[in-house]
Amino acid sequence: MPRVFEENVINGMHLRNRIVRSATWEGMCDEEGTPTPLLEKCYRDLAAGEVGLIITGYTFVRRDGRELPWKMGLETNSGEKSFRRLTDGVHEAGGKICVQLVHAGGQTTTAAAGRQPLAPSAVKADQFYEMPASMSRDDITKLISAFGEAARRGKDWGFDAVQLHAAHGYLINQFLSPLTNGRGDEYGGALENRARFLMETYNTVRQVVGKEYPVMAKLNGSDFLDGGLSLEDAVLVAQMLDKAGIDAIEVSGGTPASGDQAPVRKKIKGREKEAYNLELARAVRKAVACPVMVVGGFRSYDLLAEVLDTGVVDYVAMARPFIREPELVARWKAGDTRPARCISCNKCFKPGLKGEGIYCVVEKEEKEKDR
Repeated sequence: MPRVFEENVINGMHLRNRIVRSATWEGMCDEEGTPTPLLEKCYRDLAAGEVGLIITGYTFVRRDGRELPWKMGLETNSGEKSFRRLTDGVHEAGGKICVQLVHAGGQTTTAAAGRQPLAPSAVKADQFYEMPASMSRDDITKLISAFGEAARRGKDWGFDAVQLHAAHGYLINQFLSPLTNGRGDEYGGALENRARFLMETYNTVRQVVGKEYPVMAKLNGSDFLDGGLSLEDAVLVAQMLDKAGIDAIEVSGGTPASGDQAPVRKKIKGREKEAYNLELARAVRKAVACPVMVVGGFRSYDLLAEVLDTGVVDYVAMARPFIREPELVARWKAGDTRPARCISCNKCFKPGLKGEGIYCVVEKEEKEKDR
């Protein structure tokens, strides 16, 4: 059997293959961040489609860390029943699900956050929508605690793992990047200081969930910005996480300010455009002992299988292809190894912004033409 379909384990979490659904925003929660039946079906369909591990849409740990509307949140206990239905549905379909925890930091708006956005420093970075407020040490302490409380709820409510979002220009990445972290205290300056917020957050989460529960991180291998987080520094951060006991690192890259090297790229029309973060992941994989995942433009089964069979990484993650084809993994496993049908147009996010939840607009248009 190809390595892609072999069963495997991450810190006691048994997975049926090495394909991961990477986090995205679905726009399928209520105003409080509680999952709706639409999101329950979305994840259940992914599990039924034999995705090895589902990573949820980015989930705010505190309301002032929201970016987009109808985003999932784990700030309070109010949505427990809905969360338990969601995780139960995934498990009943044979899947595993990891909740991704995030705070947007300065990469949001006052309207979305309910207050002036918080960031490591009060700087007007290109990725920020408005001038943020600089976080005090008390702000830092309370936010680290919020990550821990969100992780506790996630574990208690049936999620099989948690992932810290330290990529794509959000708060943890803002601490790591010299462009957004101009602090003069122990959380700024040298890389060890810039990584302190991440490491303290990881240690708090680990203490809350225990050693036998999977804790992962999504890390930019590069911000693709002059003066931002570099690959060299990202490798060192990955080594810090590895030494501290992280269970897996998902490697991505870019921020909203990174132009055509932003996290969600368009025009992936051939194999040469795929796997655009692979070299970043290769560098991280060589430097750490923990499993490494890579996300970024995978569409071809042959390329995905080759990357896994040669040991460049341990897992391949995708997001947009599963919006159009939640059954993609099952299709490939059954022998139909044609590339994913996703054309990377990003139209899927537009209905989400209207409150309809994301879906493949192209596929819907094609079906309507055939009627």
